[in-house]
Amino acid sequence: MKISKHGNLYELTSVQRLPISLNKAWDFLSSPANLKEITPDYMGFDIVSGDTGTMYPGQIIQYIVKPLLGIKTRWVSEITYVRDKSYFVDEQRFGPYDLWHHKHFLKEVDGGVEMHDTIHYKLPFSPIANFFHGLLVKPRLEEIFTYRESKLVELFGEFKDEAK
Repeated sequence: MKISKHGNLYELTSVQRLPISLNKAWDFLSSPANLKEITPDYMGFDIVSGDTGTMYPGQIIQYIVKPLLGIKTRWVSEITYVRDKSYFVDEQRFGPYDLWHHKHFLKEVDGGVEMHDTIHYKLPFSPIANFFHGLLVKPRLEEIFTYRESKLVELFGEFKDEAK
């Protein structure tokens, strides 16, 4: 995982391989109902609405989360793009960030599937909040994505790279 900064905009990129089929990866990762399972418990993640049925552009999903300091906040996301078994994009419409644009890409590789995540985000109250990025936000995002990675390995197994 890598987090970089471009002005007041941050970019998080993450790549993970899993030893499962593209269909199985898509079915799990494109279901909002499974997000709670790969989110740390301390985040207090609960879906309020919008987690039923097949994912589609325009779908609104509402969550309650505790992103920092245990403070509950409502997070509303819209699924803006979906290409079946290839990628989907969720964008925060209301929540703790000024901007949150999360692209999820999946592709088949030898021995499984590779997931690429790219998140562009902007903190509220920039540039003042940028001071707190390194102290609070970046470590929390790294912790969340590390947890997600280990939880996915626990659920689906570790990818064996045959090239090594």
